[in-house]
Amino acid sequence: MNHAPRTRLAGALALAFPLLGQAQTTDQDKPMESVVVTGSRVIVNGDNSPTPVTAVRAQDLLSLQPSTIADALNTLPVFSSPRNQTSNPSAGGAAVSGGGNPASNQLNLRNLGAVRTLVLFDGHRVAPTTANGTVDVDMIPQMILKRVDVVTGGASAVYGSDAISGVVNFVTDNRFNGLKTNIQAGIAEKGDARQSQFGVAYGTSIGDKGHFVGSYEFRDDKGILYRSSRPATALTTIQGAGTAALPYFVAGDTRLATSSFGGYVRTGVLAGQQFGANGVLTAFDKGNRTGFNPTVPTQSGGDGAYYDGSLKAPLRSHQLFGRFDYDFSDTTRGYVEVAGNLKRNAFYANWPLLNGVTISRDNAFLPTAYRDQLLAANQATFTLGKVIQTAPRMNPVIDEHQLFVNAGLDGEFGNGYKWEAGYVHSVSSMLVTTNGNLNNLRLSAALDAVAGADGTPVCRVTLTNPTAFPGCVPLNVFGPGSESAAAISYILGDTHFNAHTFQDDISGSISGAPFSTWAGPVSVAVSGDWRRQAYRATSDATSSDPANLFGCAANGLRFNCTQATQPWFQPYSNRSRVAQTVKEAALEFNAPVLKDAAWARTFDVNGAVRYTNYDTSGTYLTWKVGADWHLNDEVRLRSTRSRDIRAPTLDDLFASATTASGSNATDSLLGVQSTAPNTTKANPDLKAEKGDTTTVGVVYQSSRVRGFSLALDAFDIKVSDAITQVQGTNFSYQAACYASGGTSPLCATQIRALGNFQNTPGNVVTQWFSFPINFAKVHTWGADFEANYATSIQGRPLTLRGLVTWQPHLRYMTPGLPTQDMGGVAYGANGLQASPVWRTTLFARFNPTKALTLDVMERWRSALALSADPTQVTTGSVKSFATTNLNIDYRIKLASGTVNLYANVQNLFNRIPPGANFSGTQQNPGQFGGFPMGDDPVGRYVAAGLRFNY
Repeated sequence: MNHAPRTRLAGALALAFPLLGQAQTTDQDKPMESVVVTGSRVIVNGDNSPTPVTAVRAQDLLSLQPSTIADALNTLPVFSSPRNQTSNPSAGGAAVSGGGNPASNQLNLRNLGAVRTLVLFDGHRVAPTTANGTVDVDMIPQMILKRVDVVTGGASAVYGSDAISGVVNFVTDNRFNGLKTNIQAGIAEKGDARQSQFGVAYGTSIGDKGHFVGSYEFRDDKGILYRSSRPATALTTIQGAGTAALPYFVAGDTRLATSSFGGYVRTGVLAGQQFGANGVLTAFDKGNRTGFNPTVPTQSGGDGAYYDGSLKAPLRSHQLFGRFDYDFSDTTRGYVEVAGNLKRNAFYANWPLLNGVTISRDNAFLPTAYRDQLLAANQATFTLGKVIQTAPRMNPVIDEHQLFVNAGLDGEFGNGYKWEAGYVHSVSSMLVTTNGNLNNLRLSAALDAVAGADGTPVCRVTLTNPTAFPGCVPLNVFGPGSESAAAISYILGDTHFNAHTFQDDISGSISGAPFSTWAGPVSVAVSGDWRRQAYRATSDATSSDPANLFGCAANGLRFNCTQATQPWFQPYSNRSRVAQTVKEAALEFNAPVLKDAAWARTFDVNGAVRYTNYDTSGTYLTWKVGADWHLNDEVRLRSTRSRDIRAPTLDDLFASATTASGSNATDSLLGVQSTAPNTTKANPDLKAEKGDTTTVGVVYQSSRVRGFSLALDAFDIKVSDAITQVQGTNFSYQAACYASGGTSPLCATQIRALGNFQNTPGNVVTQWFSFPINFAKVHTWGADFEANYATSIQGRPLTLRGLVTWQPHLRYMTPGLPTQDMGGVAYGANGLQASPVWRTTLFARFNPTKALTLDVMERWRSALALSADPTQVTTGSVKSFATTNLNIDYRIKLASGTVNLYANVQNLFNRIPPGANFSGTQQNPGQFGGFPMGDDPVGRYVAAGLRFNY
């Protein structure tokens, strides 16, 4: 069963799918007989679709980007700023705690967010692989993948929620016969990012009525474990204050100005020095702070500490797929397909940071000379900043298990009527093991070290309250590497978070042509869908037991513990089972209006309407109208207008509150740093987003120049009631709250000591909040251009294809805040990422001999501004960036099949992305960012492999 009709390859595919006939494998030897057109149930010819569709054969993309299908798809310019293995995975603690995988491979059409891109597998909705509503497309089996269709227009009336920016449909080769394998290995020029993969697929007929196809794939990508392995961007941050006096600028070699690897003394008589070897105080090199914000403790160069998170998250996966089709009769068919994915991602975040911890004068590890200085100054304590570089970095390991079962029947009856019925069951589990999670309460106990009865350092609580922290090991923080392995092991622990997502989907449809007009048959389809999705999660590191419940003083903790202190640095939330049920009914039609008229060879109108009821967020009506006008055999015009929705996810509605202590944020009202706890929570009152999309296009297929075609499609997308994650720590949201005098809804993102929003001493933030609300509008527009040309040079085939996206504006409009236009900008608020105005991908394929194929891909994006916030002053910009990929394939024909030997070079000229970052990185050098999302930070990468087809 497929949610789209079939069409012949004549004419339509020469334009819409120009590379489909150019496969390097055995597909070269067998023409494609039919194709499923994504986007409609009633359009019977791909030439007549009013909705723009970009279709690419999977092998074509994977030949030039031979890693994951997500990486390959993200080379197309309609996608922008995708989350993947290199998209700042070390910044994903909050995403993991919310039920997501920050190192997953996602698809982001128009840079409107992965949650607004609907993913289909053989025409069926793929359930979210995580609770935050996104789909990790690593679950898609690649060996048996035939092609990928990308619908670049709203499609909720046909497919339901989430299709605001478009649809990506992965289509399997379910009629494949034979055996094929692929073996590949690769390595970066730097000697890291080693990757190997193996795949096998087999298909065969079973009797006269049955057919089986199955595949297995193994992938092992070692990743890049240290950002410092790419020093050009490793410690790049944005600094300054965003004002005319101190504009934001990109700074290199950034470090923390009040923390060092040996321990920097922040207060008291010893202040301004750092502990060196054997706990001896030495001078601290303050580096360069020219142009830096004086309230932000960072510097360029010098002795300050920094982080060194992973640059590319490792990936290891096993993919399995099987499908069985059976013809029960000439008019009735059935199928069952099963896809499974066992996958592991891992990434590395911070070393433990002691951010201004209080140290007692009587600390047993403190040299006597310094204790005497403190005593003479009548100073009982001092504060210290240190990054414990000898400790392991926090290391979340994410194990995903995904199962997708799709079964159905389809057939024909009467005079050309078709029917289909299907059931999809999806299960996804995600186990996150956070190795090296810092236990803040144990840290508090271990930092308060005193001399025991025999003079040996012990934890003070061991003497005062021995049952509170059994096994406590005192922590020596005076000097680089001063901490014992036992003490580090004591303050760090491995915590676990286990999330499960379930979805059941029952659907059916009937389509046919009940009557005809003077121009041809009118096609009509009715369909219905019932879907239920559920989610639950368990954790052994929740934020529900802060120290006020635990009791700091009652358990002997004198310092570094307050009523807001959370037990774990990275908490996770339990979530009892929550669910939502969706009921849908839809009607679609396609009506020919003109045929063989003087000014129209054909003119068709197309429409769809869908009723959708969510028991969690309400009832909605979506619709779509379209027109396809063939002026003649060369030129046609197409246009669509649609109303689409994106319903809130279970995570948006019901996620349990998670509180992280020590936010290390800036309180812009008082101009001070805040370490108040930050709570992320859900909003059960959310409603669906509404999208209004218009597309207008022209297609030209030359009859004079053989093999030449052009397509130009303009788009305009407006999203209202956009679900926005408002964050109290965000500078812009703070400014809007303070400007309103406390009346703005954004003021609910913080609580202050005096209960008001006046700049009064002591009126500090005591609690930050982050939660989603239907608060914003989003508006983007632009155009997609595609050109294709197939010719020959001295009798040898040459194919050229160019894809260009022009997206000059992507505006986020929030009440009470300045509009942020991400068009041509690298970074925006709430994690908004790069949206180049121009994105271009060029393909060239040449066969100098019958056996040899050369493929070249060139990608380019235009230059970017640093910030989308018009109230922020910045200097400099992010230069344009381009990379080139080359693939060489040599085919050897054997008696039993063919062998393809291939070599691939990604980023052939070893281009280094320009350094860039956003304001949230000021105090996090080396933790994330350093380059615009979507750029290639790996550098030149070489892969080679062998494909066998029998």
